[in-house]
Amino acid sequence: MSFADLGLSDELLRAITDAGYTEPTAVQAAAITPVLMNRDLIAIAQTGTGKTASFVLPMIDILAHGRSRARMPRSLILEPTRELAAQVAENFEKYGKYHKLSMALLIGGVNMGEQVAALEKGVDVLIATPGRLMDLFGRGKILLTGCSLLVIDEADRMLDMGFIPDIEEICTKLPATRQTLLFSATMPAPIKKLADRFLSNPKQIEVERTGSTSLLIEQALVATTSRGKRATLRELLKADDVRTAIIFANRKTTVRDLAQSLAKDGFKAGEIHGDMDQSSRIRELERFKSGDINILVASDVAARGLDIKGVSHVINYDAPWHPDDYVHRIGRTGRAGASGKAFTLVTEEDAENIANIEKLTKQTIPRIAGGKTAVAAEPADAVAQPVEAALDEPRAPRRRGSERTRPERAKTERVATAPRDRRDAPVSRPAVHAPALAEPSEPIAADADAAWNGPVPAFLSARIAE
Repeated sequence: MSFADLGLSDELLRAITDAGYTEPTAVQAAAITPVLMNRDLIAIAQTGTGKTASFVLPMIDILAHGRSRARMPRSLILEPTRELAAQVAENFEKYGKYHKLSMALLIGGVNMGEQVAALEKGVDVLIATPGRLMDLFGRGKILLTGCSLLVIDEADRMLDMGFIPDIEEICTKLPATRQTLLFSATMPAPIKKLADRFLSNPKQIEVERTGSTSLLIEQALVATTSRGKRATLRELLKADDVRTAIIFANRKTTVRDLAQSLAKDGFKAGEIHGDMDQSSRIRELERFKSGDINILVASDVAARGLDIKGVSHVINYDAPWHPDDYVHRIGRTGRAGASGKAFTLVTEEDAENIANIEKLTKQTIPRIAGGKTAVAAEPADAVAQPVEAALDEPRAPRRRGSERTRPERAKTERVATAPRDRRDAPVSRPAVHAPALAEPSEPIAADADAAWNGPVPAFLSARIAE
């Protein structure tokens, strides 16, 4: 199938060709035609499948005819983060180059006066984060009565960030007769309830199994210790043909410290996290895209939706606290048919998080032991078994406007983490232990890398050569 088979205009096909694309992805092939037919749509698609273009492309043709009015946008796209909103705006500029559509980006961290001025001129496409949109609506700077097309992107992320009440209020201010498109990587109960309330007879498509990871991404867990994490990370970056890498950490302070440490060690590293203002975040992303830096240390503010081409590696410096975040983090590599590698540094304290990840993704992630001089893959029968945790229970919304926090562990006693909707109640879980580091004196088995689905980095296989 080609883009021409989907009913797009000649001008749009020309822009697509200019961008270097010839065939639609699975979600684009399934979504574009129903959207052009003015159907409401629910699309369940994991990150990296090209879902942004699946609504941007048909929207350009739908909006090609019509006229915008002051303070009354003709269409609205809601995004959970500033970065995602900016990326969607880039897509409109790229694919709408042969159309005369006006666009405004309504996000926090930038001058509100310029945004209000753009709205006063009238826009065909308004791309906004819920917080800034509600702010301007409360100031009387915007009217939504002329909006005939609504896109709710990354709906499950909206849920995590506590934006669902804002979205419900925004929907009540839109015309009852409109086209609504909802995109999400997962479909938890609150999102289904939202869809049932605000979508009319939607076409539903699901491109890939929820919780799945791309087969093009080689994954491995690298066993280490809390004190040895930075040394293990440096060895990975030096040994495994890392062209460009995104390194994820759970806390903003860790992101800052790690980026500074890598820079001192001679790596071209930058950082992006929620404490940075918007201009600084955009500047770091541009440096990464242009090649000025090839390592980007990030918190989960950058985990979803960012389409950065050519990322060869994703390294989880910290194992993610929530299993679905693992899927979205490693989805920054292996995009658009390219291959990639994803390493996760694990300590004994991460055993429960890793078990939950494996339960969600329904796979056993290969283990390799990490160290400066000698490591080996764990045999298949040594893999930790997933705990029987209630992962399908509803997730408690994360606090809006800030990144997630986690109670500090006691120095001498590990405290079990309760399910998200029962954080005050202690929960007992089966004991699961991460594989221990191989001691230098231990022999290396001949089939030591049997559990790893990709080449073992040079520094990790140093003992084998002996």
